[in-house]
Amino acid sequence: MTLSDLTAAEWRKSSRSGSGNDCVELVVARIGAAVRDSKSPETGHLAFGGTGWNAFLSNVKTGRLGDA
Repeated sequence: MTLSDLTAAEWRKSSRSGSGNDCVELVVARIGAAVRDSKSPETGHLAFGGTGWNAFLSNVKTGRLGDA
């Protein structure tokens, strides 16, 4: 699997998701990770290499991305 072709990936919902379908789904691999919107998975995903994924998580955890 590559991060550009995730057709066979097993996406999982965020552990912070509620019972609705308005959450983030993700797939994590040794080479990085990808996230997508569960409401419209057909619109694509945002892929990160390992270093980028770690930086993204750090920014999310510290609140540096703000409210969306």
